[in-house]
Amino acid sequence: MAVKTRSHHDQERTEQQITLPIEGMHCASCVARVEQALKGVPGVVEASVNFALEEASVRFVPGQATPQALVQAVRKAGYDVREESQERADEHALILRRRLIAAALLTTGIFILMYAEWLGLSPIMLLLQALLATPVQFWAGWQFYQGAWAAAKNETTDMNTLIAVGTSAAYFYSLGVLLAGGQDVYFDTAAAIITLILLGRLLEARAKGRASAAIKRLLGLQPQTARVLRNGNELDIPVAEVRVGDILLVRPGEKIPVDGVVVEGRSSVDESMITGESLPVEKGPGVEVIGATLNKMGSFKMRATKVGKDTALAQIIRLVEEAQASKPPIAKLVDVVASYFVPAVIFVALLAFFGWSFLAGDPVHGLLSAVAVLIVACPCALGLATPTSILVGTGRGAEHGIFIRSGQALELARKLTTVVLDKTGTLTVGKPRVTDVITLDALDEAEVLALAASAEKGSEHPLAEAIVSMARERGLPLDEPQEFLAIPGRGIRVSLKRERGEHREVLLGNELLLREEGISLDGVLDHVGRLAAEGKTPMFVAVDGRAVGVIAVADTLKEEAREAVQALKALGLDIVMITGDHRRTAEAIARQAGISHVLAEILPEGKAKEIKRLQDQGKVVAMVGDGINDAPALAQAEVGIAIGTGTDVAIEAADITLVSGDLRGVVTAIALSRATIRNIQQNLFWAFIYNVILIPLAAFGLLSPILAAAAMGLSSVSVVTNALRLKRFRPSVAVS
Repeated sequence: MAVKTRSHHDQERTEQQITLPIEGMHCASCVARVEQALKGVPGVVEASVNFALEEASVRFVPGQATPQALVQAVRKAGYDVREESQERADEHALILRRRLIAAALLTTGIFILMYAEWLGLSPIMLLLQALLATPVQFWAGWQFYQGAWAAAKNETTDMNTLIAVGTSAAYFYSLGVLLAGGQDVYFDTAAAIITLILLGRLLEARAKGRASAAIKRLLGLQPQTARVLRNGNELDIPVAEVRVGDILLVRPGEKIPVDGVVVEGRSSVDESMITGESLPVEKGPGVEVIGATLNKMGSFKMRATKVGKDTALAQIIRLVEEAQASKPPIAKLVDVVASYFVPAVIFVALLAFFGWSFLAGDPVHGLLSAVAVLIVACPCALGLATPTSILVGTGRGAEHGIFIRSGQALELARKLTTVVLDKTGTLTVGKPRVTDVITLDALDEAEVLALAASAEKGSEHPLAEAIVSMARERGLPLDEPQEFLAIPGRGIRVSLKRERGEHREVLLGNELLLREEGISLDGVLDHVGRLAAEGKTPMFVAVDGRAVGVIAVADTLKEEAREAVQALKALGLDIVMITGDHRRTAEAIARQAGISHVLAEILPEGKAKEIKRLQDQGKVVAMVGDGINDAPALAQAEVGIAIGTGTDVAIEAADITLVSGDLRGVVTAIALSRATIRNIQQNLFWAFIYNVILIPLAAFGLLSPILAAAAMGLSSVSVVTNALRLKRFRPSVAVS
């Protein structure tokens, strides 16, 4: 039995989640019945059935419920749990195709015999029609009888009931007429209905296969083998056998086997299949790499840090599977409607039959009208309307590095009024960079930067690392510090030995350091006010007792941040920035990003309270963050969006995860959710309108059973085709 399980903690108890591949579902009524059967098992916390995926996702308490009990409940409801899902699905499609071909050939024969009958060869032709219609009715259409019987055993009805009753009425009525010596038979109607419904199911199965291709593509990304270094030897082993801590060799053109860290060598890696970023990313020692991404150029050695179900790809696949198995609130309304739908249709069919028979005195017309009502009302389109859109929408999101956890997140994202953006790591790069080098003496920019970087060469302070990094980017030669003295709360004093042998004493720090050393600040303070107003940290550089320059360091705004903020505003959303940083720095970053509403100096535990305060004002809030300290706020918001590779805690707390650090992904996620829910609404509208219009037409005898069958099949295919339009979704802003 092909089931997938995972465990997690929920309050005081440990719960387990299992995915059961269900066989035999045909409509929204089937979905409702399977869900009801699963929820009836003691210990089941939640059960959600996806018609398009043909899967049931069940959360239960181990010890109170077991997988065996769940399978037994499904089977008791008249359905089955597949053993090997893909193989069985392929086998089912093959059987369906064979039966369709046979039914189509036999039905064609019946129509040919009808022409022969009109030529005056009626008695034998009618008998031949009956002989050809019988295998169509009871072999090609046997699955409808099986389904109807399973439903009847559970004292309920479904679309199989409608088809079995409708076609049987036409077939047995015709058989009775034939045995009585009459000629008004409808074998062609019964056979054509079954053929058209089989055709609709085959087209539907193919469309659903296309819709669920996202998971297959993600699974296809996984490399099969890895080259591991053990005991000095290179060994090619299955990826499943890689252990945490193994050293792996990755060559140009190969997929990276698992998540890890580069320990030796350099390369550029194409991470587009995971992050959506189009440009290769440079990798070197100490830099993380993601399993299943493509190594483009150099060879390198890496240490495995996450394997199996812990890799980024495995987590992404789990997120997509959970999203595709979930339901937005709008779908729950459909389930309720479907549970009452079939009995109501049978009532209308009986009403049509008795109305035509007794009021109009035309039982034949009554029979055909009742059959047409039963056939046209099959609620396939209703059952497919929501899950196919979610399948395609979440799959399309995955292609752009956007992973939507649930259908509820999709629906809530459409209703957002406010987006709260964390500053550090979300709006900004997340680490300081040198933004300005101002010179005050005869020294030029390069010399001032080289002196400062030489002084900070051995420091691990983030501001020091920013200065050294900038100097190295520019290729500046650095001197060796001879004496180093850290002055707490002030800065550093360093003695440098220059290439020509002379020594220079360098002071690097804040304004207070230079004042205490008696160094003149003439011409310096004019720059300091401007830099501070821009949210930058000024660091003064003095050499041999004389101020020579100011270096400004700041956590800079991401290149795409302003564009993303403008695009969010264009969607009609209010934008708020939240940060624990000083107000002056926060407001400077907000100005650059085009944000007017700033919440500054907010402690990590206060972020969730600020989200709650906005919600109390009637706003529907999305929180966008990347760190552990954002997790409570992500959970508090209606929609939590974890940006960047982020932390596991942030990703677990979020409803939507953006693998790329590009803030424009937030715009794409919200636009995609709106497009998906809009697509679901279109599908439901047409599914309901279809039934509202065609059922009365069939009841009043204005729609023949054959046309009803064609219309029913067409409605299902049209719903799936409309959902597939989401594959053409494009981000409104380009995500790099």
